[in-house]
Amino acid sequence: MIKWGISSGTPADAYYEIRSDCTDDVPKSKFKIKAGKTLSVRKWQAAFNPDGCLDIVSVLSRIQKGGVHPTVRGEVWEFLLGCFDPRSTFDEREEIRQIRRLQYARWKEECKEMDSHVGSGKVITAPLITEDGRPIKDPLVLLEATSNQNTSEGASTSSHNGIEVDESAECITDKQIIEWKLTLHQIGLDVLRTDRTMVFYENKENLSKLWDILAVYAWIDKDVGYCQGMSDLCSPMIVLLNDEADAFWCFEKLMRRLRGNFRCTDQSVGVANQLQHLASIIQVLDPKLHDHLETLGGGDYLFAFRMFMVLFRREVSFGDSLYLWEMMWALEYDPDIFFAACEEASGAHKKVSKSKLRGVRHFAKWDKDKDKDKDKDKDKDKDVSEETDGPVPISVFMVASVLKEKREKLLQEARGLDDLIRILNDVNGNLDAKKACAGALKLHKKYLKLVQAKKT
Repeated sequence: MIKWGISSGTPADAYYEIRSDCTDDVPKSKFKIKAGKTLSVRKWQAAFNPDGCLDIVSVLSRIQKGGVHPTVRGEVWEFLLGCFDPRSTFDEREEIRQIRRLQYARWKEECKEMDSHVGSGKVITAPLITEDGRPIKDPLVLLEATSNQNTSEGASTSSHNGIEVDESAECITDKQIIEWKLTLHQIGLDVLRTDRTMVFYENKENLSKLWDILAVYAWIDKDVGYCQGMSDLCSPMIVLLNDEADAFWCFEKLMRRLRGNFRCTDQSVGVANQLQHLASIIQVLDPKLHDHLETLGGGDYLFAFRMFMVLFRREVSFGDSLYLWEMMWALEYDPDIFFAACEEASGAHKKVSKSKLRGVRHFAKWDKDKDKDKDKDKDKDKDVSEETDGPVPISVFMVASVLKEKREKLLQEARGLDDLIRILNDVNGNLDAKKACAGALKLHKKYLKLVQAKKT
């Protein structure tokens, strides 16, 4: 729940109310809203010309210095995540917004036809069907009393692996629908655990919004579906954007970047590339620490799995995690994502030549006068990302900065994998988002220099 009228210097979490019985159990914010550094409402509004085109250069610069003021954070994120082209006008964006809202409504209605709980304000917390597609009688539903009504006249039930099955209902045979319906109760269980300390989620309507968005996404992205951790990524969108469809599209754009993280098989985890990059970076920056981690059995760096999956939601407070995300997005901003948005809009807004959007150097402030260095920096980043497509995300260097912070303790106290996990768990709730981000940039710069030095 956003509070209004709080002055500069206020901790970021003051804008997101915590339940009174949970104030001692949640991480404390270390980031403060600061005039002259944080992107304010006034600076944000001044960045638009009369038609609505956004001066993204000034916006990114301010975000990198001090994040976004919570009162405009939702609007800013729609640009950072690529929902809108900064060169679009007010009218063009409104047209796109309405198109997307209609699309989300169609998808939601499609899901509702398959399961009536979607859009009903209810949250499923127990299986709806068996794995062979047989409907389960009276599944547990949050937000309404568990049904104790007798079966309707003519209906019969039977036991299937200890679960009461409604034999009168039609058995589902479509494998995709079965797989989707099997995820719905897991989504519900995760929704109940997500940001449960916040007053915002005492409102049952907000819980059902989160469940509905995740249920719809699980249906449209059949390759990935739903995985634990997605609720942590989606929750801030619900908090920041009042309209459910707008929140869905912000989440969908974020998942375009992160969906690979959720592709797990028996042979590999979705974040394998990041873990490999992390290992390579630590090996270059701190061979002694890398060798020690290998000796402890942590050479695969799987201990960093959760940090990558939910983008440090456990390591920092809610407000600080939002600041950390927008800082990373501003540093990694890629104009190309907006041209995909232009094409997606099917002519809803004009085509813009790429020359009108200046390039951005990876992890560097956008500098209109230094595009001549762009190709040189691209070559440098190839050194960091030889094993994967695209540049290494700043989150990898964020984890590297955490390891650097805990280096001495790891070297002196860690005698096994359990010690390693214990020491790194001390970071939970105690990470300084701004300090860690600054440390990540320093490590990135140092890493590039060391790699270049080895080549010469």
